[in-house]
Amino acid sequence: MTTGARPFFDAMAESYDDLEPWYDHLYAVLHRLVRAELRPPPGAPRLRALDAGCGTGFQTAILLELGYAAMGLDISSGLLRAARPRCADAGLVQGDIEALPCRDGTMDVVISCGSTLSFVTRPERAFAEMARVLRPGGRLLFEVEHRWSLDLAWRLASSLAGDPLGYGAAPREARRAFAAPLGDSIAMDYPGYPRLRLFTRSALHRLLDAHGLTRVRSWGVHGITNVIPSPVLHRATLGRATGALYRGLCAVDRALAATRAGRALANSLVVLAVKGERRAPAPTSRQAAR
Repeated sequence: MTTGARPFFDAMAESYDDLEPWYDHLYAVLHRLVRAELRPPPGAPRLRALDAGCGTGFQTAILLELGYAAMGLDISSGLLRAARPRCADAGLVQGDIEALPCRDGTMDVVISCGSTLSFVTRPERAFAEMARVLRPGGRLLFEVEHRWSLDLAWRLASSLAGDPLGYGAAPREARRAFAAPLGDSIAMDYPGYPRLRLFTRSALHRLLDAHGLTRVRSWGVHGITNVIPSPVLHRATLGRATGALYRGLCAVDRALAATRAGRALANSLVVLAVKGERRAPAPTSRQAAR
């Protein structure tokens, strides 16, 4: 994990469930997708699922509701304490997504939400670990911060105007986010957060391919809602007019989530992938001749 992530999440454990308007919409979409995409088939034996970066157990509780034998893992002991009342029937473990305490091929499902993968130091290691613990044919559902969002433009505009929106970025730093190659992920600082990684879709596809994971479907969250700068939505409440506008934008955002337009400028990307089946080694020329 990124240096400082553990104390940051420990410090916010008591208020973690107090969702700002930004996170209220994000988790509403995520939880709908978890229920729709990861529901076990009727009559299936009890399957095993890992919530990697479980926080206070939002997604772990849904996995239990769906009938999984669920395990929740988080780097923060404070968040795990807060998760126990919600997830009494789950195994909750303190650990790092870059070194999962699970045997190879033991999980039918792995999920990682709440931008967990945007806080890791070595995303390639985290993806390798999630692929390792999945059985062949197992499913991975994850959510990350996306680089090419309208909020990146708001951040640059605010920095050039003296930062009235409160992004906390100087003009030079804000411009640097646009200077990296178009297909590369970037790391950025946001006020009050550990350093965040913003992924591109092409970078995610490379990570999936490198670890035997095939993308099935993907969605965008907070694309249309980025008409409102994110610092405005990272508040306890919204004014009446802003709140009404935001609710309307959220409805459009949900409708466009699975479309190319909904993904293109989304602040968060959600991806469903499947681990490839094991293949028997190709026969040698001598074996083929028999």
